[in-house]
Amino acid sequence: MTGTRTPRHPARTTPDGVASPPRAAAPAVVLLEDVHRRYSNGRVSVQALEGVSLTVRAGEFVALVGPSGCGKSTLLNLISAVDRPDAGRVVVCGTDLAAAREADLTRLRRRSIGVVFQAFHLMPNLTASENVALPLALDGRRDDARVARLLDRVGLGARGDHYPSELSGGEQQRVAIARALANGPHLVVADEPTGNLDSHTGVEILDLLGELHRAEGTALVVATHDDRVAARADTVCALRDGRLAGTPAG
Repeated sequence: MTGTRTPRHPARTTPDGVASPPRAAAPAVVLLEDVHRRYSNGRVSVQALEGVSLTVRAGEFVALVGPSGCGKSTLLNLISAVDRPDAGRVVVCGTDLAAAREADLTRLRRRSIGVVFQAFHLMPNLTASENVALPLALDGRRDDARVARLLDRVGLGARGDHYPSELSGGEQQRVAIARALANGPHLVVADEPTGNLDSHTGVEILDLLGELHRAEGTALVVATHDDRVAARADTVCALRDGRLAGTPAG
């Protein structure tokens, strides 16, 4: 692994205090190998990512930390399969982004990836239940029972017929989390999920994200400025100037 990656997995012991054998490594859900991404804005060219290598395994909670402009959003876009690298290799849920057709990437996003945004991005003209059901509908499926179960699990079973404007910020983020899980994804990506919430509500959302990602067995990748998020992650990856911290320049 290139750069700084801080694992937080505690040692496992049996009830009698004897260390248990290590588990076999979980399969990789995300694999980045020497990834580069550059953007051009008129005469200005920005190297957003430079030589980033990263593996995220099933069930792992990874926090991406670093200052604004360090490359977190670009990395999330690649992991979410909404962008492709200029160089290097990105494989998400078994799909190599460089070789995939647009139809393949659309299918990947609909069936294998859930996204939670800082600003919620709920459809204002849809109820909470309809927002959660939207990923299923876009994939030509309907599962009212799963939608109801997910709303129950995020504590909003009685508010499924409410519109976003009738919900608090914390409730809207709960709906967004349920929506991200609707398709039973292998990977959930969250961009500053506590950024628009007060401190108390932010803690509740962190508790919920952690609980659901463990229960669903999904990999969870969160970009954040919030030290509380990093403290809960299994692994913390620090980005600076488009590189994982500790990666030599050039």
